[in-house]
Amino acid sequence: MNVNECITSRRSIRKYKPDPVDHSLIESIVSMASYSPSWKNTQITRYIAIDDSSILKKIADDCTPVYNSNIIQQSPMLIAVTFIKGRCGFERDGSYSKEDRWQMFDTGAACQTFCLAAKEKGLGTVIMGIFDEDKITELLEIPEERELAALIAVCLFILIQLHFHR
Repeated sequence: MNVNECITSRRSIRKYKPDPVDHSLIESIVSMASYSPSWKNTQITRYIAIDDSSILKKIADDCTPVYNSNIIQQSPMLIAVTFIKGRCGFERDGSYSKEDRWQMFDTGAACQTFCLAAKEKGLGTVIMGIFDEDKITELLEIPEERELAALIAVCLFILIQLHFHR
């Protein structure tokens, strides 16, 4: 698959097969996503792969609105995308070069790169941004120096043929 095909055919997938996703596949996707650009190559994005059904259920039931809960309930794997706080937008001497919150730009670029790499590997994804950050942070024991930015459902997907006119 070439870049143009990958970009133009990637969709947010919301109907999933329950088949497990191999961890080595996720590792290769994260490796590709590490090439995503970041402010002064700070590479602040970190990924947590969740495939424990009891944790997925808690996130779906207690931490997300119904429309995201429905996706998570179907998904065999969820990626919690976090970033290291206080590193992006700073110069080596500690002074600011960019306005606060630039880390979300870098993390967003990394999320898109992750999803394109997953598409190339035959997996479906959808990025979710509405969730109870505090509850998920506590549940996953995310270290204090990191912040939860997004959730990405990952799986083999059920292809529904749609025709898009652009």
